[in-house]
Amino acid sequence: MPKPKKHVLVCVQGRPSGHPRSSCQEKACASTWQAFSDEFTTRNLWASGYQLTNTGCLGPCHLGPSVLVYPEGVMYTGVKPEDVGTIIDEHLLFDQPVERLLAPADVWA
Repeated sequence: MPKPKKHVLVCVQGRPSGHPRSSCQEKACASTWQAFSDEFTTRNLWASGYQLTNTGCLGPCHLGPSVLVYPEGVMYTGVKPEDVGTIIDEHLLFDQPVERLLAPADVWA
């Protein structure tokens, strides 16, 4: 497999009801994941060197759905399906992170 241009990881973590930590699943991460998958297919990103993976917990559960983009290591939080096109257009294709969706600095502390 060739090294991807960008690798997008979308948290789809769920937790049992009553768990002390929330989860991205509680915040409709499935629709965010589906929006990325649909856009990757529509734009033929799969064959253009981009990779998309659903993953477990990325950390900031209370701010989800969380999305992490490599190789930059840029974390987005609160990503809704309507944000997916913007992330692809600005970050994946033009290397400009979407400022309004960036995780707060303390996520990395």
